[in-house]
This record gives sequence, C-alpha cells and structure tokens, in this order.
Amino acid sequence: MDERPMDEWVKKLTEDSLKKNKLNRRTFLSGAGKIAGISLGLTIAQSLGSYEVNAAPKFRNYPFTLGVASGDPLADGVVLWTRLAPDPLNGGGMPNQAVPVKWEIAEDERFKKIVQKGTELARPNLAHSVHVEVEGLKPNHVYFYRFKSGYEFSPVGKTKTLPRKGANVKSMTFAFASCQQYEHGFFTAYQHMSEEELDFVVHLGDYIYEYGPNEYVSPSGNVRTHSGPEIMTLEDYRNRHAQYRSDGNLKAAHAAFPWIVTWDDHEVENNYANMIPEKGQSVEAFVKRRAAGYQAYYEHMPLRRSSLPHGADMLLYRDFTYGNLAMFNVMDTRQYRDDQANGDGSKPPTPESQDPNRTLTGIEQERWLLRNLGNSKAHWNVLAQQVFFAQRNYGTAEAPRLSMDAWDGYTASRERITNFIQSKNLNNIIVLTGDVHASWACDLKADYNDSSSNVFGAEFVGTSITSGGNGADKRSDTDKILGLNAHIKFFNDYRGYVKCTVTPEEWRTDYKVVPFVTSPGAAISTRASFVYQKDQNGLQQVGAAAVAEGVKVSREVEEDRNRAHGKAHEKQMKKTGVEAGQ
Repeated sequence: MDERPMDEWVKKLTEDSLKKNKLNRRTFLSGAGKIAGISLGLTIAQSLGSYEVNAAPKFRNYPFTLGVASGDPLADGVVLWTRLAPDPLNGGGMPNQAVPVKWEIAEDERFKKIVQKGTELARPNLAHSVHVEVEGLKPNHVYFYRFKSGYEFSPVGKTKTLPRKGANVKSMTFAFASCQQYEHGFFTAYQHMSEEELDFVVHLGDYIYEYGPNEYVSPSGNVRTHSGPEIMTLEDYRNRHAQYRSDGNLKAAHAAFPWIVTWDDHEVENNYANMIPEKGQSVEAFVKRRAAGYQAYYEHMPLRRSSLPHGADMLLYRDFTYGNLAMFNVMDTRQYRDDQANGDGSKPPTPESQDPNRTLTGIEQERWLLRNLGNSKAHWNVLAQQVFFAQRNYGTAEAPRLSMDAWDGYTASRERITNFIQSKNLNNIIVLTGDVHASWACDLKADYNDSSSNVFGAEFVGTSITSGGNGADKRSDTDKILGLNAHIKFFNDYRGYVKCTVTPEEWRTDYKVVPFVTSPGAAISTRASFVYQKDQNGLQQVGAAAVAEGVKVSREVEEDRNRAHGKAHEKQMKKTGVEAGQ
C-alpha cells in the first residue's frame, strides 16, 4: 500500500480525473475507490470524541423547531427521533457541547401510562440529533412519545409497532411518498396524509433537493426558495434538511406515524452513481460531498445505529416483516450501482445497457434480496425502491427510448431478479417506486414484449409530493406511451401520495392527488384505485374520480423532467465557471 499522506493521494487523483476540467465518469470510480474508505469516514470520525456536557441548557429559542419522528418499527420496538435546533437554518444554533434530552413513551397521549423513559445525549458530531432505539414494547400497539431538554418540551408524536413475525394478520394500511422539491410547491399532500388512519409511511427518496435557489424550476414556477446556494458541505446539507423539516405539514406527517425511509439521488446529487458524480467534480470534491450528504441524511431520519455512516458505506437496505401478511425489502438502488449506460438520459437499448455483468443493486444487496424472496413465508413480498422497475418505452415501437437511470438501463440486473421469481413460481411481488414525479400502475411480466407472458406481480409508481409543480391529469405524450406499453395500465401527473390497503388475498392501491401545489389548501382526491389478486388477470381498476380545479392536459412530455435537470446543471456549471457537459 502506498503510504503517502492522504492529502497527496487526493491531489494526485484529482489531477488525474480532472485534466483540463474534463471529468470522465467511466474512470472516476477507480480513482475514487482508493480514497473512499478513508475520506467517507472523515466527516464523522474527525468530529468524534468526548464533549463537555451541559446538564442545564438554556435555549435562546425553542429547540424542537424540526419536530419529532419515529421510524424503523419492529414488533417490539421503534426508533424515536428529534434534533435540537433553536436556529435551524444557520447550523442549528447549538453550542459545541453535549446536551441531555429526556424521552418518554406512553400508551396514552396525556402520558398517564408511561411505559418507558430515559435520557440520551444530543452531541455536536451528529448535529444534536438523537436516535432512541426503544425495545420491549408490545407488538402491533400504538404509543405516544415526547422529548424534553432544559425546560422545553417537544411536540407529542404517535407511533406504532409492527405485528409479531408470523402472526396471523388480516389487514394493514400504509402510504408511500417521494420527491418533495421545496421550491416547486407546498407540502399539502402531507397535511392530508397526516389525517389518514395508517400503520406506517414509506418514503422512497428525494427527501431534499441539492439545488441552489431557482436552479431547478418547475413548469408551473417556483413558489418557495431554497435557503443558500447548491449544497456541498456537511453544514450545507444540515441546513437544507432543516429547511425541509421546518415545514409544518411534513412535521405533522412525521409525528403521526412511524416512517420507513430510503434515499434516491437528490439526497446527494442528481443521478450520481455509486461514487460517480453527475459532472464536473473532482474525486476529492464528490467523495467529501457524498460523505456529507450521507451523514446529514442519517442525522435527520429515524434510523437505527446499524445505518450510521461508516467508512465508505451507509447501510440502508434492510427488511421489515408485517406479521405473516407482508415482507418489505427496503432497497438502495443508488449507492452500489454501475454507472448509467450510454451517457445516461433517455436512450435506445445497447450492448452496454444489456451487459450481463451490470448491476443496479450491487452483488451483496442482490443476494440479500433473492435470499429474502426465497425464504419468505409472507402473503406478499414487497420491493420498496426508487426507480421504474417495469419496462417503459417512451420512444416508438421501431426506435424505443428507455431511461438509462432506471432498471431499463440495467436489464441484466432486472432479469436476474425476474428469473429468480419465476423459478420460485411467485405471483405475490409488489414493487413500490418513486423518482419519476407521476403516478403509474403496471403489471409485472416475465416478458414485457409478449402479451401472453406470465404476470407475477404489480408495480405501483407514486407521484411526487411537489416535484414538477402542479402537473395535470395527463400529458401530451400519455396516450402514446400507454399504447406502446400494454402492461402499463394507468398514468396521472398530479401531485400527492399513494395509499395501500392489504389483505392476504388482495392488494388495493389508491392514488391520492391534489390539483395544485403552487398555493396551499388544495383538496385531496382519489384519482384512481386498483387491485391485484395474485392471478393472471393482472391489475384491475376498481375506482376513478375526476379532480376538480386541476389542468386536464398539459403540453409536457416525459423527457421534460430530464431537460429541467439539465438546465439546472447548466446554471450550476456557469456559477462555478465549468462548461456544461464536462
């Protein structure tokens, strides 16, 4: 091993990867890997150590500005989260001291029946966040929790444990969401979600966006503004998370249910792949940026210590079992993937995109998933993940165009999973997806080009909370895309979330949407409802409703989303003096 100081390694690798400011994504990873194991651990490692404890803190402002949350529920426990941040958009406003935070969890909202309590230290190295891993709780049980620091009490949160693994469960109801660009609209969907009766919420990524003010502009115009420029440093990411977490509707949804979370790309940067950035960054810059993004994500999510960033990794893929009803495989399709084929974007399939050695999940995560699917005894096997799983052609029959960022750009990776499912004769696969800022419903098939091919499950793609602006009932290319893809049964472009009601025999999905996000107060509607019953009939639509006030047909097409990101990146490159495309 070369024992030169790390700074010399970084300088050499940076020079090699940025000759004349031209970065080659394909050679980036080999250089980044040499320093990732060191650099990615530095953000946390450099700040570890003992801190003076301020046992009697006095806050100049209310410290629980970011609310409370719970997550990663198990049958006997749950994670309780909060962060002390009296000045949330300016680093948090806390001194460089550890501060005691008391917590209580009770069976009643008035805390007359407290079942457990304790004290955690909120430390500077984790932005004064606390992650309390409560154990010894009753399965399938509702609890209330709160925090106290100094003389200040947090808001009260409500949470729920999962049923015991293998327990006979008749039903569950949950919601999933993704993609909440703060500038594009108001989080009205979360207001409505918080009023639902749900067992838990799944978030599929793009919790924050990295762009500077008005770099990424929606078709209906930006109505709020990011605080601070494009985020790069740990403090930047902390402040951005804090801005999003300050939203009252988002806080309400977190306080109402336990959340199971995973990320996509914008928690770090648009369309990054493993250690390969979008464009125009050195090895040093991106490795440090990814480390900062990962740490800030952990600090602001109700995650267990097992997900604490360590070295080059942050373990986010994990599974949850809801009695005998469903097994949830929560996936990470960003951290371990090969680079996007064909230079990313929308392209026809090529030998590169169809390379049998390519992976979207990484080898270890793929083995973990297949092992879980093979061993599961649940009525339903769920893949909670980020990017479009089913084939989706939005070109023409003669000249198909596919997303190189989705599973269409990693066809061998998808085929290995599909072939395994076929070998086990499974017909209970449900894929939950975010990313594309629109609602879709798809039959999952062994061969998407064969109308008689076996149906082994369904994919429900959820629209964004706000990303993309107001949207419309349909876009100008909707009919063409549905005509090209017979397995896709539904499309809608309004914003909102997805609600799922599950029994052993039937999976029902309700697409809950709002007609606009550019002003608050929009009503919620169930635009369409589908059921899947583990038979060869595939998805069946069982309900539909018109959405008052919304645009019926827009001029937008699928490719516009990629163009908007491209324009945002051009603005960023101009600000840094780097030519777009380098």
